[in-house]
Amino acid sequence: MSDEKLTPRNVDFSEWYNQIVLRAEMADYAPVRGCMVVRPYGWALWENIQQALDKRFKDTGHVNAAFPLFIPMSFLEKEKEHVEGFSPELAVVTIGGGEKLEEPLVVRPTSETIIGYMYSKWIKSYRDLPVLINQWGNVVRWELRTRLFLRTLEFYWQEGHTAHATEQEAREETMRMLQVYAEFAVNEAAVPVISGVKSQTEKFAGANMSTAIEAMMQDTRALQSGTSHFLAQNFAKAFDIQFLDENNTLQYAWTTSWGLSTRFIGAIIMTHGDDQGLILPPRLAPIQAVIVPIFKSDSETAAVLETVTRVQAELKAAGIRVKVDDRTEVTPGFKFNDWEMRGVPLRIEIGPKDVEKGSVALARRDRPGREGKSFVPQAGLAAVVADLLTDIQKSLLERAIAFRDSHIFDPKDYTELTEVVQNGWAYSYWCESAECEAKVKEDTKATTRCMPLDQSLGKGKCIVCGKEAKRKVYFAKAY
Repeated sequence: MSDEKLTPRNVDFSEWYNQIVLRAEMADYAPVRGCMVVRPYGWALWENIQQALDKRFKDTGHVNAAFPLFIPMSFLEKEKEHVEGFSPELAVVTIGGGEKLEEPLVVRPTSETIIGYMYSKWIKSYRDLPVLINQWGNVVRWELRTRLFLRTLEFYWQEGHTAHATEQEAREETMRMLQVYAEFAVNEAAVPVISGVKSQTEKFAGANMSTAIEAMMQDTRALQSGTSHFLAQNFAKAFDIQFLDENNTLQYAWTTSWGLSTRFIGAIIMTHGDDQGLILPPRLAPIQAVIVPIFKSDSETAAVLETVTRVQAELKAAGIRVKVDDRTEVTPGFKFNDWEMRGVPLRIEIGPKDVEKGSVALARRDRPGREGKSFVPQAGLAAVVADLLTDIQKSLLERAIAFRDSHIFDPKDYTELTEVVQNGWAYSYWCESAECEAKVKEDTKATTRCMPLDQSLGKGKCIVCGKEAKRKVYFAKAY
């Protein structure tokens, strides 16, 4: 880890982000431009995200499967809007085993087509429905402008694909999974999100309706953090997913797809990090507490390490993810800075005086300096640490909500909208026309993020053209 200070967020937010990812050893640049290597610390965070989501998927009746990385080009061409939306991002294989392939193969950008083909083979009767399958894997999209975690050529994700007998069931599934994402983001990652419907311009290529969770980063840009799509019968008709209903009538299935990727790691970094580095929410942090032994002489070492070993065992027995930093080649001060950079929620310091007093020093990552420091007895430490981790999780969420809400505005006119989206979000009535949406984007680089679900349908004037509008939308610059 470098001893140099991070570039402050208010000086260059983008550079601050890049430095954190590299210095906290979350990821590194791969030799192929636009690809990333996820390092063990970053992968450990992704594994915790996976586990939290996988449990939720299984609790809602979904099962996991695996589908091929390669998709025949003809499959993508079956759904017109889908191929148009993805064609600029496709990686295509034309040679295999030293010979030219009869049909080019696409490295999957997403799996609706290959899964649609398989569903057409598996689904024959209403008794075969619903099909509720999720896949954990990687996909490739040939992005021109890339940034670690946020937008890379290859990334890791999960993609759920379901088939249903009725439109209502498929719509309910779409909203159910959107809420699963929202609940996960808030309760596990302490990232407050707004759930809503995407505009026709911003929806997934091939979907009838797209929904998303949108989060505000500390530079006030929006990050689309998870999506859930109602595909209607578009892919069912393209891939002939038909079934005999209870009246022995042939029907097309109704399908959905939904996904959340390693981009969410970027959301965690940019929601919680500070100028000292990462701040990880305790529920997802690979290491929840780090113990730093402090001693100056050999005579102090044995007693300190004995206490450290005992404390570590007690915390581990209580289910706390704990690590002892027993490096001897670096100073305690270096260790403090190192673990602050890595965002470990709680630091536990144990020195000779702590051994004598039967106490430990605790330092909260969410409150740097003296404000976050406390001295507590070793007796009953596991319970104290567990309570502190719960409090840190709560405080991170409250802080993120306060920041977000203080940067959401209700502009009185279009001129004011163009001003507020430079450093915040505008929440305004919109007539839902592509023309007004395009004007905002052209004038400000802000896009529509989502029309939130929890708004009372009223009447207002479109902030852009003044025509009557029924729903409000968030306008913001986005990643």
